[in-house]
Amino acid sequence: MLTIACAQLNPCVGDLPGNAARVRKARADAADLNADLVVFSELVLVGYPPEDLVLRPALVDAAAGVLRELEKESAPGVPGLVVGLPWMQDGLLYNAVALVADGRTEIRLKHELPNYGVFDEKRVFAPGPVPDPVTFRDVRLGLPICEDVWSPACAAPLARKGAELLLVANGSPFEVEKFHQRLDLTRQRVNESGLPIAYVNQVGGQDELVFDGGSFIMNRDGSLAQLLPFWSEALVLSHWTRTTSGYHCEGDAVWTPEPRLASIYNAMVLGLRDYARKNGFRGVVLGLSGGIDSALTAAVAVDALGAECVRGVRLPSRFTSEASMIDAADSARSLGIQMDTIPIEATVASAEHTLEPLFSGRSRDVTEENLQARVRAVLLMALSNKFGELLVTTGNKSEMSVGYATLYGDMCGGYSVLKDIYKTEVYALARWRNEQSPEGGLGPEGLVVPESSLTKVPTAELRPDQTDQDSLPPYEVLDAVLSGLIEDEHSVDAIAARGVARDTVARIQRLLYAAEYKRRQAPPGVKITRKSFGRDRRYPLTNAFREP
Repeated sequence: MLTIACAQLNPCVGDLPGNAARVRKARADAADLNADLVVFSELVLVGYPPEDLVLRPALVDAAAGVLRELEKESAPGVPGLVVGLPWMQDGLLYNAVALVADGRTEIRLKHELPNYGVFDEKRVFAPGPVPDPVTFRDVRLGLPICEDVWSPACAAPLARKGAELLLVANGSPFEVEKFHQRLDLTRQRVNESGLPIAYVNQVGGQDELVFDGGSFIMNRDGSLAQLLPFWSEALVLSHWTRTTSGYHCEGDAVWTPEPRLASIYNAMVLGLRDYARKNGFRGVVLGLSGGIDSALTAAVAVDALGAECVRGVRLPSRFTSEASMIDAADSARSLGIQMDTIPIEATVASAEHTLEPLFSGRSRDVTEENLQARVRAVLLMALSNKFGELLVTTGNKSEMSVGYATLYGDMCGGYSVLKDIYKTEVYALARWRNEQSPEGGLGPEGLVVPESSLTKVPTAELRPDQTDQDSLPPYEVLDAVLSGLIEDEHSVDAIAARGVARDTVARIQRLLYAAEYKRRQAPPGVKITRKSFGRDRRYPLTNAFREP
């Protein structure tokens, strides 16, 4: 009988003392459960992804020092460890995993380095050879690392070399509806190798990435023996028996897909919570306009951090309606957060007066509209500075795609919850939150987004009688076109063939390209889709290409 504990932890990049403490606590808890071995996620000692931080020799040396300490602490009767760390060998830096047990350490190197989407491991790591098995207390273990099981390169060769089961350290970030892909690929590796797989994933937020956990064990027949929780840390014991046909894990687990909106909302909550906490912010501040975007962002913030850690601010101008003021107040009241009101008209008037000699003879235009947004940003940043609160922006992916946002205005801030959420999905998420409470959420149950914010016509309220649709197609059309252009990279003609006027599609593409410089200066935000703005999609700022 072999007893393995899967440790699904939430490390912090660069926090070697803290991560080592998490590893030691998991080892102690596993020892209390009589575990033989504890398996952790990818690069757990330094956190994942470390990006170019891993190129600092001091970090690599510190990780090696932690590994030496763990080796000294290992002994017969103490659970062995499978821990990930960066490893320097023969002048090359590798993404590695170490088996630490019984006073010895064996290192295995990641063979397949992902270099697509958010991943650019070839930038910092060298590829290792196809790994050999390691022996742990008479069991031959294969220790592939994450991408090593997303291709056929390692699993079957490990089986041919005598591995009896595969323990995989993973750093697989969340994308909506991605978990089935993990299961399908793992099942392929099981079929190819004839070996069971323990897949241990990271959980938690790291900058724009969110790791959803969901570690699992799959037996040789492709069935799930265990499934760890999503969105939270866990240490779960598994019991393995050696049979005539190979190792088998006890248990029978069933995966029920989480509803799409629930998974997106949970990702936003975890992403904001960890970004604020890991970066030392005591709370967050955001502008409350009375609109749907700020109302949903406030709800996410309360679910992530608690009402006592969220400050909402109304910043009315002469164009702000009384209805918007009431909706913002209702949002703050339903969530139980502090709400401040700072009228901006006097500040805007002063700025316009200062500029009047230079603007003389020119009519009012978008300049004056943007001035209002930038005054609001100055005031919100002052609150952020004074009270040590993270300024959270409230713009959504639809607006960011076409540049319907003010640089250094409503784009100003430290983090964006809705950065990868299209406007139509903002409405769906708000309705979902009014009907559901996320597991582990710190906010109240019931209606937290005012019904009026859901039903009124969207407007920036920067000029009289303004609506979003003065400048943009209806969001149902806009979002469908944007999804085709961004996620699918479809041509203008292909999208137009679905029934959208070609001129409309071409105009949206022009706006998308023209706003690239804005997005490059936007705050980080939670990645939800398979192609978020940032590391997923790297378009040039200067771009003269247009489809004929």
